[in-house]
Amino acid sequence: MSESFRGEFNQKVDAKARVSIPAAFRRVLEAGDPEYSRPDRADGAKPRFVIVYGGKDGDDYAVGYTISQMKRVEAQIRRLPSGTKQRKALERNLVTLSQLVEVDDDGRIVLPPKARDRMGVTAEDLKAGFEATFAGTLETFQLWKRDTYEAAQEAEISLDDLLDDGADLTSLLPHDDPEG
Repeated sequence: MSESFRGEFNQKVDAKARVSIPAAFRRVLEAGDPEYSRPDRADGAKPRFVIVYGGKDGDDYAVGYTISQMKRVEAQIRRLPSGTKQRKALERNLVTLSQLVEVDDDGRIVLPPKARDRMGVTAEDLKAGFEATFAGTLETFQLWKRDTYEAAQEAEISLDDLLDDGADLTSLLPHDDPEG
């Protein structure tokens, strides 16, 4: 995939749980949906993606996958022997606990109830209105309740803990050349 989910975007969520997908993310979703990106697609076709609300306990966010990326993940799961603990855990958390969603003509989705639960959204939040944070993570994006996201960022490991004085951030990257 040549396009990446990049950046942080705060978007208002209305009382019906509708939220606008950031325009930059919509372009990646469109490119990652084989049906939408076909030159001969039907009029009125809308980009789709998968929201995963499974994952580790304590993760307070849902994860968005393009259709193409989710197909790659599913292919990796299928390569595992059936019935193994690893495969069962991956099937449950990435397939069972997920939902296909469609972006409407206004660039919005309705946040599925189970994704809202994962994000810690309450009925009071919906009634009062709240903001969701879309956080790009290359092949996927995280979808958080804004205040939870901001608190989690404060608790994240500091770059100061990982880097020596004067070291460049890219020194944390592997040194092998993926192109070569």
